[in-house]
Amino acid sequence: MDDYMLYDRFSPNSGNNNERSNNDAQHSAANELPYPPDMSQAYSAQPPISTPIMPNNIELSDQNYQTPYPFQYVPYEGMSAFDPYQVKPPAPLDPDPYYSWTNDDSNPISKDQIRQIFQELRDIFGFQKSSVENMYDHMMVQLDSRASRMSAALALLTLHADYIGGENANYRRWYFCCMKEDDPELFDDIDIKEIKRRLKKIGNTVQMDFYPKRRIEMVEFRWRQRMRVLTPPDMVRQLALYFLIWGEANNIRFASECLCFIYKCALDYLVYVLKNDEKLPVSKEFSYLENVINPLYDFYMSQQLKLIDGKYIRREKDHQSIIGYDDINQLFWYRKGLERIKLDSKEKIMSLRKEERYSKLGHVVWKTAFYKTYREKRTWLHLLTNFSRVWIIHLSVFWYYSSFNSPTLYTANYEYMINNKPKLEATLSVTALGSTVGCIIQILATIGESIFVPLSWPGRKSLFIRFLLLLIIIVINAGPSVFILGIVPLDAKSDLALGLAIAQFCISISTTIWFSFQPLSSLFNWFKLSDTVIYDPLKIFTSSYPKMEQTNRILSILLWILVFSAKFIESYFFLTLSLRDPIRNLHHMDLSRCYGENPFGDFFCRNEALVVLGLMYLADIVLFFLDTYLWYIIWNCVISLSLSFSSGISILSPWRNVFTRLPQRIYSKLLSTGEMEVKYKPDLLVSQIWNAIVISLYREHLLSADHVHRLIYDKLPDEQDGRLALRTPAFFLLQDDSNQKMSDFFVRNSEAERRISFFAQSLSTTIPEPIPVEAMPTFTVFIPHYGEKILLGLKEIIKEDPHSKMSLLEYLKQMYPYEWSFFVRDTKILSCKGPLEMEPKFESESEYLENKINDLPYYCIGFKAAAPEYKLRTRIWASLRTQTLYRTISGFMNYRRAIKLLHRVENPELIEYFGGNEGAEKYLDLVAGRKFKLVVSMQRLQKFSDSENEDLRVLLRSFPEIRVACLEEEIDPETQKKYYYSVLNTVTDDSSGNKLNQLYRIRLSGNPILGDGKSDNQNNSIIFYRGEYIEVIDANQDNYLEECLKIRSVLAEFESFDVDEVSPYVHPSKHDTSSPVAFLGAREYIFSQRSGVLGDIAASKEQTFGTMFARTLAEIGAKLHYGHPDFINAIFMTTRGGISKAQKGLHLNEDIYAGMNAVCRGGRIKHCDYFQCGKGRDLGFGSILNFTTKIGGGMGEQMLSREYFYMGTQMSLDRFLSFYYAHPGFHLNNLFIMLSLEMFVLVAFSLGSLNHELIACLYDKNVPITDLQIPLGCQNLQPVLDWVTRYVLSIFICFFISFLPLILHEISEHGPWKACRRLFMHFFSFSPLFEVFVCQIYAGSLKNDIIFGGAQYISTGRGFSISRIPFVKLYISYATSGTYPGMRLFLVLLFAVVTMWQPAILWFWITFISLCFSPFLFNPHQFTWTEFFLDYREYIRWLTRTESNKCESSWIGYVKSNRSKITGFKKLKSINNEKQLATANFSKPPFFNVLFSEVIIPFFQALIFILAYMFINAQSGVKNPAPINSLIRLGIVTMLPSLINIVVLLCIFPLSCLMGPIFSLCCHKVAPTLAAIAHFFAILAHVLNFVLIWALEGWNAGRALCCFTTTIFLQRLLINAGNVIFLSREMRTDYGNEAWWSGKWIAKGVGLKYIFSQPIREFFVKIAELSLFAADFILGHTILLCITPALFIPYIDHWHSCILMWINPSKKLEGPIHTTTQTRIRRRRAERYAILYFLILILFLGIMIVPIIVRKYFEGSINAFIPQSNFGLVQPNHQNNNDTGEEAPLTVQRAKPTVPPFTKYWI
Repeated sequence: MDDYMLYDRFSPNSGNNNERSNNDAQHSAANELPYPPDMSQAYSAQPPISTPIMPNNIELSDQNYQTPYPFQYVPYEGMSAFDPYQVKPPAPLDPDPYYSWTNDDSNPISKDQIRQIFQELRDIFGFQKSSVENMYDHMMVQLDSRASRMSAALALLTLHADYIGGENANYRRWYFCCMKEDDPELFDDIDIKEIKRRLKKIGNTVQMDFYPKRRIEMVEFRWRQRMRVLTPPDMVRQLALYFLIWGEANNIRFASECLCFIYKCALDYLVYVLKNDEKLPVSKEFSYLENVINPLYDFYMSQQLKLIDGKYIRREKDHQSIIGYDDINQLFWYRKGLERIKLDSKEKIMSLRKEERYSKLGHVVWKTAFYKTYREKRTWLHLLTNFSRVWIIHLSVFWYYSSFNSPTLYTANYEYMINNKPKLEATLSVTALGSTVGCIIQILATIGESIFVPLSWPGRKSLFIRFLLLLIIIVINAGPSVFILGIVPLDAKSDLALGLAIAQFCISISTTIWFSFQPLSSLFNWFKLSDTVIYDPLKIFTSSYPKMEQTNRILSILLWILVFSAKFIESYFFLTLSLRDPIRNLHHMDLSRCYGENPFGDFFCRNEALVVLGLMYLADIVLFFLDTYLWYIIWNCVISLSLSFSSGISILSPWRNVFTRLPQRIYSKLLSTGEMEVKYKPDLLVSQIWNAIVISLYREHLLSADHVHRLIYDKLPDEQDGRLALRTPAFFLLQDDSNQKMSDFFVRNSEAERRISFFAQSLSTTIPEPIPVEAMPTFTVFIPHYGEKILLGLKEIIKEDPHSKMSLLEYLKQMYPYEWSFFVRDTKILSCKGPLEMEPKFESESEYLENKINDLPYYCIGFKAAAPEYKLRTRIWASLRTQTLYRTISGFMNYRRAIKLLHRVENPELIEYFGGNEGAEKYLDLVAGRKFKLVVSMQRLQKFSDSENEDLRVLLRSFPEIRVACLEEEIDPETQKKYYYSVLNTVTDDSSGNKLNQLYRIRLSGNPILGDGKSDNQNNSIIFYRGEYIEVIDANQDNYLEECLKIRSVLAEFESFDVDEVSPYVHPSKHDTSSPVAFLGAREYIFSQRSGVLGDIAASKEQTFGTMFARTLAEIGAKLHYGHPDFINAIFMTTRGGISKAQKGLHLNEDIYAGMNAVCRGGRIKHCDYFQCGKGRDLGFGSILNFTTKIGGGMGEQMLSREYFYMGTQMSLDRFLSFYYAHPGFHLNNLFIMLSLEMFVLVAFSLGSLNHELIACLYDKNVPITDLQIPLGCQNLQPVLDWVTRYVLSIFICFFISFLPLILHEISEHGPWKACRRLFMHFFSFSPLFEVFVCQIYAGSLKNDIIFGGAQYISTGRGFSISRIPFVKLYISYATSGTYPGMRLFLVLLFAVVTMWQPAILWFWITFISLCFSPFLFNPHQFTWTEFFLDYREYIRWLTRTESNKCESSWIGYVKSNRSKITGFKKLKSINNEKQLATANFSKPPFFNVLFSEVIIPFFQALIFILAYMFINAQSGVKNPAPINSLIRLGIVTMLPSLINIVVLLCIFPLSCLMGPIFSLCCHKVAPTLAAIAHFFAILAHVLNFVLIWALEGWNAGRALCCFTTTIFLQRLLINAGNVIFLSREMRTDYGNEAWWSGKWIAKGVGLKYIFSQPIREFFVKIAELSLFAADFILGHTILLCITPALFIPYIDHWHSCILMWINPSKKLEGPIHTTTQTRIRRRRAERYAILYFLILILFLGIMIVPIIVRKYFEGSINAFIPQSNFGLVQPNHQNNNDTGEEAPLTVQRAKPTVPPFTKYWI
């Protein structure tokens, strides 16, 4: 259908017919097309014949609308007039879908002959009939597409070259890699000496370019000769065979070289059959599928799934144990791999004659042939191997900087009062060890490569030699230091040592530079490949990187020169120099005056300063990595802005006159007019394009009728001669007329203004010249669909969510007020019998009020009469403003309208030629149908619900031109075997309305959905694409008519329009060095950006990455494929594995792998800045973070992938850095930001303990450091504290630099004022807090995936964030990732405030607020009083539920789920219920990974805290210290809660075993009661332990906080260690937990071993669980306590929700409607739990206040009861530790010592 919006198709009187059925009404709504309602009066009369177009009358809705006029042109002088009312015999229409091919006189082969070849191949190989028909159409469309712009013969030739024999054909490359032994005619008998002799004879002439000079060129020459002799039928036969093999390959399409091997076998067989058999063999249908593809599919499926109780369950295997698509494919890269393929007779298939191989493929034992060619082990070693150069650059330079600025570490007898310097050779030698760091990294990277790449794979490099050479280099670089620093004393100088040091330093710099620039794979590859090697598969398939143009290469190198120049300068002066003074002070800090522990003395406490120094070094390393990314962002933005500024796409290019020159640019850049300018006035052609754009905006309710009249071209009679003349819209004079404003033509800041502005701005850039529509290539828009909403239902729109205060429709009306008013006006006109008055007059006030009341339904729900068509109008209006499939298809069907419009405007004679509008429209439909296809791949179509099917019917009635592909399941009634089919449906119209009609139905090998879904769905339907290019689109996008008009220029970016008439198989004199374009990216406008702060944040990230960064990345060759809305070179990608990858888990972010695959195989990826598509993004807190988790987890999988290994170890340095920082670098930067937080925790805690106990010096930075420090004996910690401020500032800058791209992008696109406004709205809406939380989620998901695995596709849901999420759900979702680390940070911050307060620490308080409170702060209606306490009720119920199986959500289920990530679940042997099935995919993570992350790292953290705790209790400076045992004290308070838990559990266990089974017969509350008692004592134990800590620490706040925090970290370590080391796998049922409290250990289905072993396991589990329960109880109440004060702020909920949703505060938010009974029940529940809450709140406050009161008023009284002999368990308080000044010991220096001289070493 050719109209723009379905809801404009209703008859003005359709609402009066109340008798017709619902179905008929909807059918009428989809087919009746009147004039637009507010223009209907103007067109009520027939225009007179003498005036084809009336002045000021612009037809806005013709039945077959394409352009704004019924007849697209008006006769001018010199033009033959066409009378639309004069009937002429129409020209015949040719409906041939392959018109260009069929009607070419040079056609080398007819379509009937081609069909005959397809039928011949079907009979020989047994292809499916439907597949043959599909592939025939597929090939013919490709031939027709090319034949439209070149001769038919050349079209066939170039298509054959692209698929089979050309320079860029994947099959040709594979053939050269593997078929050397099979084709001696091609590869052998090449005499290189003879070639050189002939070249010498020819001499340096032009002819020399035509002769091969090397063996490779000779082979290529022979290949071209072979291709040249092929006849057209031969080419068609080869192409047809490839298409048919590919079309039925199913999942094996992901293995492109496997298909090449199958194709080669089949082609050899075909050649043999055609040569030798008089009668061609006939194979039964499905033979190819069953004999060739099914065995391969079965093997791969067996790697992923296993059959249990009739259901396929995912195997508990990680990627390193699964032979995936890439492993299957890489077997076929090398001849050695082909030699592994054996038949069931043990015979090698390659030992057979080549014509026999195909028939034996069904007998291949694939299980013995395939093996892992790359091991995707879960280890951080991937980062070291893949990105070794990043580590070398940073760690080596950091060593140079830090070692040079740490002279005190290697100065003999250093004295701070003379600040004596080290000898020069020591400085040079220590600094030169930076290259040794690089050598170690290279050695570790080589070890990693040896682990990941199996020795048996032929593509593995020789690593042993590389390892030996690296050892030699490390000896060369580090060896001199042994003599200089180890043999020669530090206080002695040596001429030999100095010479060695200088040489060592020079070698070090050279080594570091070499390691930085040289890729790991070619580190010692000094020799080229032998001339006998034709193609190296590893080079061809993994590193054939596209050659960059010189300008782009210079820009790429310049970017990294700028980045690292700025980085190294800034890092040295800002980071490294700030560490120089702390190093000097901490390294020589005298802490010998601490008393320490009884058992250890002062050993630990006197070295605490060195511990702090070591931590500061580590923290500085983290910052050293962070600021590189900071400079990358800055310079990337600068270059991107420069590119946009120079191209004219930026609003900062005002000289472009984008509006004044728009008509001229429309004519010159959108129209392919040729000689038309002589015959037709340009304004006449431009007016049709412009008016069509304006009317499309009107039809979308973006413009009012007044706006339309001001914007369109009008035809007015000339005042002089009365002839019709075009009136140019005043809009085009906007920039030249100061009296006009943009608001005169558009609603301010409206969507229409944005679209027209971008359209005008984009045409000011350089755009490829369009070719005629007839010559443009065919392309397909490809939309995968799973469960995305097709069309919003009426209930969804107008029904209020019980957790929200407004309906979706109300929210949309708030977001789009003007569009709603335009829509309502149209609806009112449609529902009225007569025309609507512009300004109705009322005789009385009552009449006015009555009119307003009557109109109220229109403004509330969009209609008054409940007729189906009016309901549908409202549904569609809402659907077109949300993220629905209807919006997506509606937008991208504009391509069809644009093609018809362009063709009609460029060919005005069409109407006359075809005898009127009707014939012309039919012809235009045929043209558009040939050039454009839209395929929706609906994976779930067969399982659609009734409502989804009804929505689909509405969609099909609106857009009958689309094609719907789907997956169908069918069970054979005889065998009960399930078959799967890939089906393509077209839309047909019959008496019952539009419905799907099956066009092709192709049987599959099995269920194609073996991966995460989307990529399999795409692959399942990719066989139904048509044409040369594919635009991949998600079901949440949009497109616009004005953008679709640029499609010819966009497709021209693939650089395939300039056709060389020379055969591609003729040897050229100069080879074309340009690589083919594989992907073309486009801008995205995020239309969901106005939907609240969270939606705008998500939109800003997508905009900056998809537009600003993509612009730069494309220029420097680092852009990849990110899915949508990229255009794809279909031939290039479908012959190389497809448009995505699909191994479960590993290819979670499926799209980017296609981009990496394209780049590695020589495909270019470009970016189109003048074309944009609309896109929706996640809008709510949960959906955004789910998407973040998916992306972060997907990046973790990418780190493990072979693509990262190939690109990271083979790219040149500048391209590698561009790739790294654009993709993994972003995620690792987030990881480093959160790591900097962890480092701050350790540094702050250790430094706080130092500052608490030591006497600080009076510090003046202007006083020389050699002056005597005052008071005498003090410790100068101020430089260290200043470093903390600089450290925090660095993190702050690195974090807030994330806002820079948004600011610059807004300035570039919309100007400074709008940029400031948007930034203000972000900050006003707390977006920095959200950014911190998102950073934590990114880092956590990446870390968890590399450690644990389990990354999976998360359905984010893209609804508006207007509903309140319950407290429990938020706590469950984000406690692990946010609340727990946030609370640990909170304790450290409290300690830091008490011990070392600085203003800089405020930033970490913001971080704490973000981590702990962001989920609740960004929750709409969070501060509703009643809902708050109902949330609390649910929270208490969640905590106290004891049976996870019987409850939807419970604390015990939550903690078990967290624990199972470490322990895994017991392996599934049978399926008893769906609960077990749901956990089938859970596997146990690698033990070492879990041990490292959950035990070793927490152990290191706990150790640092213990050392700090020991120091703060070490009585530093105390003259008469008391003996203490702080470690024993720490052990007691750490283990006391667990000991109490043990006692309670030992008491409860016999009770549950004895009483539980008996009392459960009459009382069902026994188990919950026992559980409640145990959990109550757990809480009480922790409360008492907290009070005990205060008492044992002498009521000192600093020491008590230190002890409590250390206790928390120790308990975490112990629980983690128990889970990792001692616990077995979790049972999939809740058997152990239920049995513990009920005593029912003997249960059905439980083996005898579990009856005895499970109680012991559960006992240890329950010890930890009780402590975790107390922690969650306290943490949950703490969060609620902090939120509570906000409840008492008047109107807080209203203002808070308005801020989040960006809606007008004047809009009153009403609560959800409840019945009286519901309201009463809710109020009672809230009141009861409010009482409970405030009682617990009082207890909490009491626990916090009591220690303070005791310390102030009762400390002495309590201390009197403490015995003197308390074994050092009670820490003395109020001790005088000031041993400075006169009290300073005699060991403290009081005068400057003499400068120690250097001695002379003997050599």
